[in-house]
Amino acid sequence: MNKLNILIAGATGYIGIQLIKILYKHKKVNIKYLCGNSSIGKKISLYDNSLKKAKLPKIIKFSKNLIKDVDVVFTALPNGEAQKISKLLTKKNLLIDLAADFRLSNYKQYKKWYKINHSAKHLIKRSIYALPEYKKKLIKKYSIISCPGCYPTSILLPLIPLIKNNLIMNKNIIIDSKSGYSGAGRGVHKKHKNKNLYGSLSAYGISIHRHNSEIQQELDLNTGKNNTFHFTPHLSPMFRGILSTIYVDLKKGVTQKKIISLLNRKYKNQPFVNIAKPNTLLSTNNVINTNNCLISVCKSKYKDKIILLSAIDNLIKGGSGQAVQNMNIYFNFDEKEGLNV
Repeated sequence: MNKLNILIAGATGYIGIQLIKILYKHKKVNIKYLCGNSSIGKKISLYDNSLKKAKLPKIIKFSKNLIKDVDVVFTALPNGEAQKISKLLTKKNLLIDLAADFRLSNYKQYKKWYKINHSAKHLIKRSIYALPEYKKKLIKKYSIISCPGCYPTSILLPLIPLIKNNLIMNKNIIIDSKSGYSGAGRGVHKKHKNKNLYGSLSAYGISIHRHNSEIQQELDLNTGKNNTFHFTPHLSPMFRGILSTIYVDLKKGVTQKKIISLLNRKYKNQPFVNIAKPNTLLSTNNVINTNNCLISVCKSKYKDKIILLSAIDNLIKGGSGQAVQNMNIYFNFDEKEGLNV
């Protein structure tokens, strides 16, 4: 098979740079175009010195004419931009979006949470919310792959199997998540100019964070239940990584051992989800620069409760790595290809 030709729109963002690093080492693809706006004509190495020796094209402005030369378009752009590009695609093209443009199946919910009208409503039916561990068999049927957000990835992977198999209560779940500031993109310093990003911890988006809608949709869809939860994100004084601490109530007769056993069975054949030994205290350092999600099941001081820890690298498993994982599945490549990062 000839190598796939790739276009990356939004190449200079934190996610875009990480995507380039992964795809540059991928044996099955060729990075044909890197697109940006304020960076046109520049080398990508200006945004990451580790790419200085990489043979990569200079950054150009995205145009419709480029699409005919590529097989896959990756969009790591502000919300709303992938919708515009989706309307230009042909049957030959696969769109893999790392923003939120196709994450919600109801365009009215998109307007509610993202405050902009969905300009490609007719294409939502051609898209799939692609959490690969749950959508692997369906991905190939769609021409638009919507990659999950970073917080939802860390939250859905431990919760879905436990709720679905009736091991935990699906009400009043408490989710406390802490993310490195790279999750807010390159504009984070302007957006949070009054906060000391390098020396303080900040709560934000309580009850109104956009990922609430995504978590709700996928928890309910994958478990067949109406679930309730409280989600509070925090901006941490670190560049990358997410650690989610999730407090749940156990169903009667369920033990920590039973929880761990089920998670081990569920993810036994999933290469990027690992279950730690009981009561392991996780650090984001356990997963940095990997496409892994590491889950730990910890005892609470109350017998009828359990604490779940879930750690990912927000730029890889919560972003570019998961996008490449989905591409690998779509084209029948080794799921791990390019992801030994």
